[in-house]
Amino acid sequence: MNHRELGDVGAVSEVGYGAWQIGGDWGEVTEDEAVAAVEAAREAGIDFFDTADVYGDGRSERIVGETLADDIAAGDVTVATKAGRRLDPHEADGYAEANLRRFVDRSRENLGMDTLDLVQLHCPPTDVYYRPETFDALDALESEGRIASYGVSVERVEEGLKAIEYPGVETVQIIFNPFRQRPAELFLEEAAARDVGVICRVPLASGLLTGALSRDAEFPEDDHRNYNREGDAFDVGETFAGVPFEAGLDAVDALDERLADDRPLPEFALRWILDHDAVSTVIPGSTTPEHVRANAAASEAAPLSDAERDAASEVYDDHVREHVHQRW
Repeated sequence: MNHRELGDVGAVSEVGYGAWQIGGDWGEVTEDEAVAAVEAAREAGIDFFDTADVYGDGRSERIVGETLADDIAAGDVTVATKAGRRLDPHEADGYAEANLRRFVDRSRENLGMDTLDLVQLHCPPTDVYYRPETFDALDALESEGRIASYGVSVERVEEGLKAIEYPGVETVQIIFNPFRQRPAELFLEEAAARDVGVICRVPLASGLLTGALSRDAEFPEDDHRNYNREGDAFDVGETFAGVPFEAGLDAVDALDERLADDRPLPEFALRWILDHDAVSTVIPGSTTPEHVRANAAASEAAPLSDAERDAASEVYDDHVREHVHQRW
């Protein structure tokens, strides 16, 4: 497993583990399955784990904290969490110091950590990025030792560009994959220029870029790939990276026609992301140990060839760009 610098947070595995799936919104996942997935990630050399206080109302944080308790105590892993989506209503005014302090303290308890390694604002309303007092509140929590570093998780490139104007922001988490290519135009360059770490989520487009989904696929009622296809619960960009399901399958078919058989599609997608030097870590999530190990192995896979990069560009332009590029 290769490592990269994540802002001032330190070196982390370039393939991390996204713990949304072990919390909720992906169908039923048992406690044993969740623990096995986290353990598989650790055994595969992953030492960066990303969770949030709303994933299963704290379930994901608790499982990560309990499963990795010894590694956390030894400082052998970096755990990132998020705060803000517990607000109801989820409005910019709610991103005040008192609320952030309450959320952070709850996460500290869930994870069993006196000082959280990294806290990210959890896709707040755009207005939050224009409120210095929110970032002042994070500075205060850092000075008190409740958090070691802070960053943001954004929906849109413009939000990321605004966030990195604040000197305390060490990381930006953003959706970036072969079906969401816009961050490569400007954002990655600006983040690198400021030594801001970049965490890439939804790298496999909610399963589209695994090649395992078919046109007759059915998802459980409590799976966001069922109930959020139109953005009814949260930003539609989090589901299939915002690509309409049928268009996404067409794009996958087009990729299959252009790619060599010896490169699995998930490895192709993860390598496409990692081949961008400004990326610090990519955080695929899975509850299947075999898939977790395969994702981790992408760190040691060969970089993409010119032909593979051309295929990614052509398929994006032909099948995906019109659905996502101008929106996020």
